[in-house]
Amino acid sequence: MDTSRLGSPTVPVSPHPHEDLLAHLARTAALAPGEAARVVAEVLAYFSETTEEYVRRRHGELQARGLTNDRIFARLGAELAARRVAAPELSVRQLRRLVYG
Repeated sequence: MDTSRLGSPTVPVSPHPHEDLLAHLARTAALAPGEAARVVAEVLAYFSETTEEYVRRRHGELQARGLTNDRIFARLGAELAARRVAAPELSVRQLRRLVYG
């Protein structure tokens, strides 16, 4: 076990909170430990977006692709339902308010 000296007593260094996941990725995806840690950090950041942040970001992305708001809001509703941490069901009006205020 890794330890570090903080004054007189020896205090264990806490492991990465996702150590088992990092080991799994390194083993199954042939990633170096640092690469696995970056992948996990990116995934956690992606799923830490609030519903409002996600809707605004995706609206901008889809609008840049030339989709109309009717298609964008229908797609956002479906995407939110499929998110890993399911967002509450939002009406088209609620989606519009998240984007336009």
